[in-house]
Amino acid sequence: MKDYLIRGLALNDEVRFFACVTTNLVEEIRTRHNAYPTSIAAVGRVATVCSMMGAMQKSGDTIDIRVRGNGPIGQILATGNEKGEVRAYANNMKVHLPSNKKGKLDVRGGVGDKGDIVIIKDLGLTEKYTTTSPIISGEIAEDFTYYFAKSEQIPSAVSLGVLVNTDNSILASGGFIIQVLPNASEKTICHLEEKIKNIEPISSLINKKLSLEEIIKILFENDYKILKEIPIVFKCSCSKEKYSKALITLGKKELLNLTKNETTETVCSFCNEKYYFTKEEIEKLIEKL
Repeated sequence: MKDYLIRGLALNDEVRFFACVTTNLVEEIRTRHNAYPTSIAAVGRVATVCSMMGAMQKSGDTIDIRVRGNGPIGQILATGNEKGEVRAYANNMKVHLPSNKKGKLDVRGGVGDKGDIVIIKDLGLTEKYTTTSPIISGEIAEDFTYYFAKSEQIPSAVSLGVLVNTDNSILASGGFIIQVLPNASEKTICHLEEKIKNIEPISSLINKKLSLEEIIKILFENDYKILKEIPIVFKCSCSKEKYSKALITLGKKELLNLTKNETTETVCSFCNEKYYFTKEEIEKLIEKL
């Protein structure tokens, strides 16, 4: 199944929804970092919610998410935009813990139950808009449900899931965000709560090859309309030129030390792409200083 996202309105236009499939996106992140199951389950959830929050932005705007928990995975970072371009990684992609009491991957143990979530929105202004929200469980979906309710004052239901195969590959990944609009009636809210409570995990539905439209239909029956569909893709913004500029910031002394080597290697944390600089290229950077 392709990776894509849909957004729309439902239940007499009293709620808005975002839903996405991110299986290929998360598999690419896993492959690039040779990530272990618990790490990729956590990073995959953050990448999935970033996909949907990116779709909430206006054209040209970007969103950065930092999940800073006290677990062994360390900080998880993700960036996204309204085009569906997403990238993500964690400080430690090699974490695999025993299953939790429900027999599922222990994402909470990997992320930690203390810390915070930092949301940074680049709206094209002089300064970026930053919001911080506490981690309340480490399960990611619950933490972002809390973020929307407290930081954005929007009652929301967030569902995220990543299914990992026995060979560590990604079987299914996706999520949805359902947000109650100001005109929603109590009847609509109660009906929605009941539907969300009884629906299967979204990763299981995706693994059963259900489309997003079929999943949305379970939630809203026929009372919904899709306003937009966009592809979800892994895309990193790194380049050798950017790393050249980063190396210059090291200063002349550090660059002179690098000229002792025939080749200097730089590695992008997000995509694991390597960029190599020869001794002559480093010397040219020193000349620019």
